[in-house]
Amino acid sequence: MEKSQQPPLTVSQGFQQYFRVRFADTQALRHQAFKIRHNVYCEELAWEPLRKDSLETDSYDDYSYHVVLQHLASKNFAGSVRIIIPSPHKNNDVTPFESYCLSSINDDLFDIDDYAKGTFGEVSRIAVPTSFRRRPKEADHPYIITQTSNSHVFTEEERRQFPNIAIGLYLSALALAEICQHQAMFVMVEPRLSRHLIRVGLPFEQIGDVIEYHGKRALFRLSSQNFSSSLAPEVKDLYDIIIADLRQQMTLLPYCDPTDK
Repeated sequence: MEKSQQPPLTVSQGFQQYFRVRFADTQALRHQAFKIRHNVYCEELAWEPLRKDSLETDSYDDYSYHVVLQHLASKNFAGSVRIIIPSPHKNNDVTPFESYCLSSINDDLFDIDDYAKGTFGEVSRIAVPTSFRRRPKEADHPYIITQTSNSHVFTEEERRQFPNIAIGLYLSALALAEICQHQAMFVMVEPRLSRHLIRVGLPFEQIGDVIEYHGKRALFRLSSQNFSSSLAPEVKDLYDIIIADLRQQMTLLPYCDPTDK
C-alpha cells in the first residue's frame, strides 16, 4: 500500500518550521545583521564600499530597530531588516527618504509635517544572503521574493520556503511598526516590487516620482489602517506568528506626544 502523501506546508507552517525572527537587541545579533548587509550591499552589489571589519553600518543604525531571520537547522542567519525611527528628541535624526527623496514627493499625497517624529519609520536594508536565494537573474537585487535557492545543502522542502524569507522580513518590519503604534511606514522600492507586496496584502501607496536611488525607485507609504487588514489569509497567519514572537522579545514604550498631556 502506498503511503499517503502529506499535504504541503502552508506559508506559516513552513516558515515556523525552518525559521525564527530574532529581535536584534544585542551587539552579537546586530553584528549578524551588519555582516549580512556587508555580504549583499558591499561584496555582491558594490552599492557601498568594502569595510575592513566586514560590517556594513551607517548613522541611521543608531536609531533603528533591527531584526534578523535565523535558519533553525543550520543556525545561520538568512536575512535582516531594519526600521529607522527618528527620535522625537533629536532634530538631526531623519530617515533616508527625508535626506535624499523629499524633492520627488507628490505634495498632494504627502506632507512630512503631518507626521510627528516617533510616529513613523522607514523600512531599510532588507538583505538575504546569496546562499538563501538563486543567483541567476538576481543582479542588482538585495533579495528576491519570487525565486528560490538551488543550494544542495538544503532539503527540497526547505528550498520551497526560501521565497517567503523576504516576505517574512517585510512582515517583521510591519510588526515593529505596529508594536511601536506608528501612523505609517515608508519604503523606497522599485514600483514592480510594490506590486508583489500588494498581491500579498501590503497595499503600499506610491507617493513619489521614480528616481535613481540604487536603481529606479520611488517612495511608498503604508498607513496604519492598512498594516495588516488586507493581508492574504496565509500571510496573515504568518504575520500573527511573527508579531507574537517579536512582542515576547521586546519591551517598548509607545511614543507619546508631550502636547497631549
